[in-house]
Amino acid sequence: MVYMMYCLLFGLVVGLAAVASNPSPYFAALGLVLVAGMGCGVLVGHGGSFLSLILFLIYLGGMLVVFAYSAALAAEPYPEGWGSWPVLGLAAGYLVGVGVAAGVVVGDWYQESWMVCDEFGEFSMLRGDISGVAMMYSSGGGLLITGAWVLLLTLFVVLELTRGMGRGALRAV
Repeated sequence: MVYMMYCLLFGLVVGLAAVASNPSPYFAALGLVLVAGMGCGVLVGHGGSFLSLILFLIYLGGMLVVFAYSAALAAEPYPEGWGSWPVLGLAAGYLVGVGVAAGVVVGDWYQESWMVCDEFGEFSMLRGDISGVAMMYSSGGGLLITGAWVLLLTLFVVLELTRGMGRGALRAV
């Protein structure tokens, strides 16, 4: 289990460096979906299976909107991929920075702190991630509705920007 968590965390860090170093929005959107999958895998490893499934589905919906928006605004005939030298140099720089930061805090990190949220399940009537979802709906209901409204508004903005026949605010750009 620890080996799988190390692989997921390594994939998460490498994916984040690849997204941060890539200037093309096509590859960045794909990388963000892969990084979201790695992050949800880390959540599953800690016992939050329901929460990771919900977050992944919501994140995929948001990334669909972001990809449509970036594909509409970026008209690159030859986008720069992850294999080009400037992008590889930036990714290597980011990974070296993460390695230096990890070397600074390595004394405070220990493996036994990875505890599953259902480790003390015999003292609880519900799973840990289900209780978190209930808290999100009860205490954060207003923020949840505001977030849904903003996502709906963003969808309408993207649809307006990508509408054909020269209409839309940024078609002249």
